[in-house]
Amino acid sequence: MTATKGLEGIVATTSSISSIIDGVLTYRGINIDDLAENASFEEVAYLLWFGKLPTQAELDDLNRQFSEYAALPKQTIEHLKLLPSNSNSMASLRTIVSSLALYDAEANDMSREANVRKAIRLQAQLPAVVAAYSRIRQGLEPVEPKQGVSIAYNFLYMLSGEEPSDVAVKALDQALVLHADHELNASTFAARVTVATLSDIYSGVTSAIGALKGPLHGGANEAVMVMLEEIGSLANVESYINDKLNNKVKIMGFGHRVYKNGDPRAKHLMKMSRELGKQKGTPELYEMSIKIEELVTGQKGLKPNVDFYSASVYTTLGIPRDLFTPIFAISRVSGWTAHILEQYEDNRLIRPRAEYTGPSNVKYVPISQR
Repeated sequence: MTATKGLEGIVATTSSISSIIDGVLTYRGINIDDLAENASFEEVAYLLWFGKLPTQAELDDLNRQFSEYAALPKQTIEHLKLLPSNSNSMASLRTIVSSLALYDAEANDMSREANVRKAIRLQAQLPAVVAAYSRIRQGLEPVEPKQGVSIAYNFLYMLSGEEPSDVAVKALDQALVLHADHELNASTFAARVTVATLSDIYSGVTSAIGALKGPLHGGANEAVMVMLEEIGSLANVESYINDKLNNKVKIMGFGHRVYKNGDPRAKHLMKMSRELGKQKGTPELYEMSIKIEELVTGQKGLKPNVDFYSASVYTTLGIPRDLFTPIFAISRVSGWTAHILEQYEDNRLIRPRAEYTGPSNVKYVPISQR
């Protein structure tokens, strides 16, 4: 047996959910460009779970369920209030999602029907968890979700307590569409490994959140914002980036293991970053990002990935940067649960082997002789 570091290039399973072929990302065979420009996030969630775009009646029913399930159990609100005010946002999300299973009467029902309902509940409740966490740590009470509005609208409303603009809702909705699934990435693989033991859907999503927490996966957009804050202004971009490149320091938000000719999702967020900056009268983050892209792509040939422009989009929306990765989870739970449902349908325990590189033929030495 020969090990492949990071499982790079290894095909570990079959899936009909999403694909990346020749640099083109699709959900259920539909190009991400088509979905980003035309579909709502709710339509995309339905597509991932059920394999087709919904009819109006099916979408109305799904939206009704999202509204029905969006309110958090009172015990969850109390649990959120017990978290340290300086707790890590992803660690907090991981803890709360795990605890949601304790208040779900169907948590251990492994039927397809029950697991679909749990997927819908998780998708409905994660935005409420993140918004409530954000408000509670500011000393504010959580805002109850509105009925009959989109997930993007509801999240922005619960976060601020104010009605969001149409531009803001469109921007977040498109970001949720773009982040919804991405084939067999680290967090999705973690979820599938967990549920392949026939553990429950909450355990699978908790495992996924733990994987997404890492800066090499979900934390990259937060790192991009840290960089933009360090640069400070458009006038400082060139000297800052040249210094980093000359010292061989990695520029976050560029390059991707799968995409060699550029991440197809990045252009949509670049456009939204420009539109939001223009609407808010604060274009500098977008202008800084464009300049950084010119320098890094020009000198290193690396192109921006989905994380790069999402940083300026979320910041212009007024979202604190330590909520960037939890927002990623709000979107990706649709994909995680789609993969979990698929894993259950044709399950086999995921148990790879390891190439042993340690010593051999070692004899036991009694403790008195050591």
